[in-house]
Amino acid sequence: MSAPEHSTRDDVAKIELDPRAPDWDELHSLITAAYAYMSGRIDPPSSLLAMVPADFAQKAADEHLIVASVDGRLVGCVFCRRKSEWLYIGKLAVSPARQRSGVGRLLINAAQKLADEEGLAGLELETRIELTENHRAFDRLGFVTVAELSHPGYTRITSIRMRSPL
Repeated sequence: MSAPEHSTRDDVAKIELDPRAPDWDELHSLITAAYAYMSGRIDPPSSLLAMVPADFAQKAADEHLIVASVDGRLVGCVFCRRKSEWLYIGKLAVSPARQRSGVGRLLINAAQKLADEEGLAGLELETRIELTENHRAFDRLGFVTVAELSHPGYTRITSIRMRSPL
């Protein structure tokens, strides 16, 4: 077993958007690892639990997938799709070893560029109500809460919608 990969100031400059289609097993593993901290914290559980690698290949065929890599290794991703006048971003994931290294900001910036190119109002996302650290992180990236939502079958708030206008 190899040592975990850690980011340094020197390798932050190596983060790049990767136009190649990822290995779907690797993408599934990345997202699963990035979302592992949610286990037991969110209700209902993440839709990710029911997804297999082939689901991500289909999702990428239906949506726009942006991936980031360092030295050819997948370190982050975000799926984007038009939703009315907004670009909805989902399954934003950064390798746990690369979190807080600029990968997430790079992916958000790429999504903002895509929204701008498509003449959209900005970015939209949803995050679970329990994940207050995500709310703060998205606040720092310019997102504001615009709605509180409930999943089907729930009477309490289970997620919030956030937007970042261009």
